[in-house]
Amino acid sequence: MDMMKPSTKEDIQNGVVATSYGNIPSTTQKCAQGICIEVSLKLGCIVIFILASLCYINSINGSFVFDDTEAIVNNEDAKGKTPLNEIFFNDFWGTSLHHRSSHKSYRPLTILSFRLNSMFGGLNPTHFHLTNVLLHSICCTLSLIIFATLLKESRPRLSFVSAVIYSVHPVHTEAVSGIVGRADLLCGIFYFLSIYLYAKHLDAGSLTSFAGSMASCTVAMFCKEQGITVLGVIAVYDVIRSVSGTLNLGTIIKRRDILQRFCLIAVVGMALLYIRLSVMGSTGPPAFQRVDNPASFADSMMTRALSYNYIYSIHALLLVWPQWLCFDWSMGCIPLVKHVMDLRNLGSLFFWIVTFSAAFRALFSPSQRQRKFLTLGLALMAVPFLPATNIFFRVGFVVAERVLFIPVAGYCLVLVYGAEKLCAFFPSCRYSKLLILRCCLLSVVLTFGFKSFRRSLDWQDEGQLFLSGLKICPLNAKVHYNIGKNAADRGLRDVAIDRYEKALELNPDYDQAMNNLANLLKDLGRFQAAESWLLKAISVRPDFAAAWMNLGIVQALLRKHKEARMSYLTALSHRRKYPDCYYNLGNLYLELERYREAEEAFRNATLLQPTHVLAWTNLIVMLDNTGQSQRSQSTALEALTILPNEANLHFSLAGILGKQGQFKESERHFLSAIQLNPHSPIYHTNLGVLYHRWKKFQKAEQSYQRALSLDPQWKSAIENLKLLEKAKQK
Repeated sequence: MDMMKPSTKEDIQNGVVATSYGNIPSTTQKCAQGICIEVSLKLGCIVIFILASLCYINSINGSFVFDDTEAIVNNEDAKGKTPLNEIFFNDFWGTSLHHRSSHKSYRPLTILSFRLNSMFGGLNPTHFHLTNVLLHSICCTLSLIIFATLLKESRPRLSFVSAVIYSVHPVHTEAVSGIVGRADLLCGIFYFLSIYLYAKHLDAGSLTSFAGSMASCTVAMFCKEQGITVLGVIAVYDVIRSVSGTLNLGTIIKRRDILQRFCLIAVVGMALLYIRLSVMGSTGPPAFQRVDNPASFADSMMTRALSYNYIYSIHALLLVWPQWLCFDWSMGCIPLVKHVMDLRNLGSLFFWIVTFSAAFRALFSPSQRQRKFLTLGLALMAVPFLPATNIFFRVGFVVAERVLFIPVAGYCLVLVYGAEKLCAFFPSCRYSKLLILRCCLLSVVLTFGFKSFRRSLDWQDEGQLFLSGLKICPLNAKVHYNIGKNAADRGLRDVAIDRYEKALELNPDYDQAMNNLANLLKDLGRFQAAESWLLKAISVRPDFAAAWMNLGIVQALLRKHKEARMSYLTALSHRRKYPDCYYNLGNLYLELERYREAEEAFRNATLLQPTHVLAWTNLIVMLDNTGQSQRSQSTALEALTILPNEANLHFSLAGILGKQGQFKESERHFLSAIQLNPHSPIYHTNLGVLYHRWKKFQKAEQSYQRALSLDPQWKSAIENLKLLEKAKQK
């Protein structure tokens, strides 16, 4: 095939041959030799691997934070609780891709990596974090190989400096220290591998290398959607590598070998897009909320355009000076740019002036070396960022540091080339001026490295992470919401209520904050206020199933049984597979003494979630209390086959057997419950009652005394102990 042929004599005569970038160093290249000492590729890889690991080594002690909980802890696919093939039909969060609430983020290979972590180490966050650090170090090591390949450096200098800066850049912190950033790390590895193999294909014309490059692109895309953009990067690299002189469309069209490669790349790209769109199902793109990406919901096209451009400039600023890092930039963190006279437009204007100037130099510079650096650098910055631009589809974020994981590589190339050009302006490259330049680069590396190390500490704990976000985005309602949620989890109700109220002050339509605030008010006995907030939540989002269920719970507590039933049924109409709602509906029917319907509701809960202990327990107790002891016993045994180590089920079965006079079996289950939960006074008390009825008074007394040692005020143990003393005196 022509695409594999080396440059021909005719190509040479036409002046369009693939060139190496010269063995005779230019003045600029000579100056570049002073920027960094020459290192072997092997030594460079070792240094980069160690450096990348050191920057984030402290993240190994972190826990599951922020999105990690939903993506891993609450994701049955990630925990290996579902059949393996399910990961190819569910989104990143474990929801079916065909479900209308699906996020549509399709990253099955990333989920597979989580599954392997769970298989070998359980839900131990240390193993997950260690894997992330290792993957990041591998990716950074690959970056050196890529830079050396692109720059044709067999003994890296500029590529080594670029890789060092890439390794320590603080914008990577979210991808490395946040476990869900695994998607970016895996995507980055195969992204770089695809570029490397394509470069090898251009060197030797090997179809194997080309196929490997396309396969790596496919794997990258199944780790994160951004991976498909590598096809654009390698197309740009192909042109800059194969065409000498000023770039123009006419020259490219005349090259049949380039066009053939482009056709194959296009076929692969279309095939991958078809696969991606097919797995997404017929429900269309994800339905994000206004709070996730306010600019995309703006009615005015001018507001959208101005806001988008300002957001692009913020991303660019994070590359240049990553001082302002935040885990979430939504909900008012960046107010919309609504007017042309808004001073923030100056930032957008400056961003585009710099970008277009660099692009002009990349296309029309008389220096082949400058064209190479700028074109590759801009391609690596711009092409991977395209999915985040809101141009092709709406995205679910405003600013996201993770989407810069690959574009940082392009920035590093441009930065180091800028340092090389700066060096060229020094007369004769005198030592003192070179020393100043080296010190500047070293200060960048040290500053970035320290910032990465410090920032990864914030990601160790949710409390620290959320508070750090408050410093950057005090107007972000979601930051206040997350601080409130974290405080509630730690039992700090007053702090949680204050933060939720602040979130609602910043965003009066924040339905999730309303729901969580209502739950806290319910726990404090403020049922009327809780009901009011929940009614507001469902008015903002009528399909908010959790709010409908919580409204039903509050209405049941207010004795509004009819309204509570309708709220539960409405919740189930919006989320059919909702075991907690069936459980609460069963409790309502139980309170209304509608036992058949209660049993049906509890059964639905256990069918949808076989490990729903409370549903099993209430079903068992209801059957026993309604005189169906045999069914109650068989239900308890059924539950224990699913949950053999659940103390409450052993306790319930022990009570049933005790009533039936099966003291020996009852004792066995009481002891099993106590072994599983030795600190429950009620378990010891009821075991004492069993011994009391069994006439084993000494054991009964020991059980009562044990209950009182756990809780000296345990009333039933005190009363039963008195009855035991009377029985012993007879």
